[in-house]
Amino acid sequence: MTESATVSRPWHLQATIRRLVLTAFVAGQTGLASWFLLQVLPYHGGNVVEWLIVAVFAVLYLWIAFGFWIAVYGFLLRLLGGDRASLLKRHTQNELAATPLSKTAIVMPLYHEPVSWTLKGLKAIYLDLARSGRLDDFDFYILSDSQDPDVWLQEQQVWLKLVEELGAQGRLFYRRRRVNLNYKSGNVADFLRRWGSQYQYMVVLDADSLLAGDTIRTMVQVMNREPQVGILQTAPTIINARSAFARIQQFANRLYSPLFATGLAAIQMGDAAFWGHNAVIRVAPFMAHCGLPKLKGAGIWQGPIMSHDFVEAAFLGRAGYEVWLEPALGASYEESPPTLDDELARDQRWSKGNLQHAALMLFSPRLRLAHRFAFLNGIMAYASSPLWLLFLVLTTIAAVQLTVAPIDYFPDGRESPFPLWPEWRPTWAITLVVSTMALLFLPKFLAIVDVVAHRALSGFGGFFRLLSSVLLEIVVSVLLAPIRMLAHSHSVISALLNVRLSWAGQNRTEETGWREAAVRHLPGLIIGSAWSAFAWTLDPMFFLWSLPVSVPLALAAPTTVWLSRSSSGESLSRRGLLLTPEERTSMPMLDDARGFREEAESEVALTPVEQAVLIPAVNRLHRHLAGRGAKGLKKEVIEGELDACVSRGYRGIEKGRLSLLLEDPQALTALHRRAWSAPSDSFWGQRVRNLVLHAQGLQDL
Repeated sequence: MTESATVSRPWHLQATIRRLVLTAFVAGQTGLASWFLLQVLPYHGGNVVEWLIVAVFAVLYLWIAFGFWIAVYGFLLRLLGGDRASLLKRHTQNELAATPLSKTAIVMPLYHEPVSWTLKGLKAIYLDLARSGRLDDFDFYILSDSQDPDVWLQEQQVWLKLVEELGAQGRLFYRRRRVNLNYKSGNVADFLRRWGSQYQYMVVLDADSLLAGDTIRTMVQVMNREPQVGILQTAPTIINARSAFARIQQFANRLYSPLFATGLAAIQMGDAAFWGHNAVIRVAPFMAHCGLPKLKGAGIWQGPIMSHDFVEAAFLGRAGYEVWLEPALGASYEESPPTLDDELARDQRWSKGNLQHAALMLFSPRLRLAHRFAFLNGIMAYASSPLWLLFLVLTTIAAVQLTVAPIDYFPDGRESPFPLWPEWRPTWAITLVVSTMALLFLPKFLAIVDVVAHRALSGFGGFFRLLSSVLLEIVVSVLLAPIRMLAHSHSVISALLNVRLSWAGQNRTEETGWREAAVRHLPGLIIGSAWSAFAWTLDPMFFLWSLPVSVPLALAAPTTVWLSRSSSGESLSRRGLLLTPEERTSMPMLDDARGFREEAESEVALTPVEQAVLIPAVNRLHRHLAGRGAKGLKKEVIEGELDACVSRGYRGIEKGRLSLLLEDPQALTALHRRAWSAPSDSFWGQRVRNLVLHAQGLQDL
């Protein structure tokens, strides 16, 4: 039986009014800008190409104007002390402090993440929650989907070490799925089927999430006071950036996000989106209503849903529950990909998942309109790039028509006896360009005013360092925009063609090499250079128009290499640029996470697989976690691989078969015994000798 969500919602009328006002501003401004563009174009919409240009421009301008007014609204609300209609404003600190907690699971799904680094972050969260004195209300679950034996064996070892260090027996659990169906959503669903009935709430974390104990406690208390809320979402802040790229992302997120998140939360109210992590979820209705269907269309609109979070929020809304974004819930953190190429690789997966939402947006019954718009917003995050590319193609066609073809005084078969004279209005064109640029960049300067108004300049290094950092971020954004445009266009086209994507763990540390960058960005260099060369043959002014796109594409390789370097990020930091308050203030959880991750690891001259086979205590751990042995055909495979592993070592064994071998307790026992008795010149004999020498060296020390 699920909890009832049938309560009055006084915020609905207020949300409707806010959304109508926003729509009026955005639509009115877009209509005016589109009319302006019609007057700028030579034939004022007298041919098909010009009407296509205006149509594409209107969609893109609508998208930009929406973001602009969201930021302006957030800026005004923050000046007035926040949104009085927000969820947190309903309750005083004393009321929340007096609210009891409920049994809550804190779950961290993993897939091929840096094991020690990730779980030390979870350790910091555990200790921060313990400092609050309310640890008994929370259990922690590490939910692994890792398939590489060297990864999941290490996960199990680090998990046991954490349990022993924290005294967390019976509170910190590890579960690994051997078949990872439906990605992260399937992993969480597996947890809920097994243990969901034991908990009223679950807090979902990503591998790079850090969430303060006080924030977790407040979230649960708010949920207990608001039984109609299904998900309470925080607005995570990016931290721990090292490369120049990550530092720019971290700075932009920290400076601009408060405006955008506050404005977005005020417009969405109880119809907010869910971002999949750093949020608390009411378990019973989530289990009852958020089972993800398989899509039954064609191409990418067939099979399992890849991006689950927006869908789960929409399904909860359909069931009568609310989803709230609360930017005032602080101390919620995540990390940025270290390089542009890593971001674009992640975006390739996200773009395919977001485009899938078109089927749900159009055809799922009874979804709330706000959640349908959330789907559209996610789609436009990537579809805007091919639209920009189409806009550039159409303007190029128009330039060719004006330059190469004779002037058409009667375009599109006009029957009027009066010719249509082409007009050029450069002043109007400049006005339109400047107004569009204002929509893009004015929120960045409003963010500076916001920092000044809240007396937070010291956290960003002072006014002049803050201003310099904003200008640097703008320059880098301009350089990266055409690169992202091409990459996202490629991702969208690949998604529509249903190109199969691999599911891989995210890179957290590696830098981009020159060869890799040159190969990856060569197509953009060719396209940009060819377009500018062609523009030069048409008209010098059109050539100048092409430079803001072609120059960044030509510089893409050196730009991405420089941005990927940790040394570049450190150099900017030493100069006081791109600073954020979290770098300049002490916070126990962040200090713990940083300290734990900087601790030197004890050196063992063996891989996790070799440790599992040779070290008695580690072998016992993995035998215990392996469960019951395999039967039938799997048992025959294991026996064959066991002999191969003993005689030749494990490196030539396919990872799936090796996992099958290491998941069998009897095979682990036999491997341990036979490896220790192997000849000294064999694969395992050499590892045994190295292990003995290493142990003797430690004794000598």
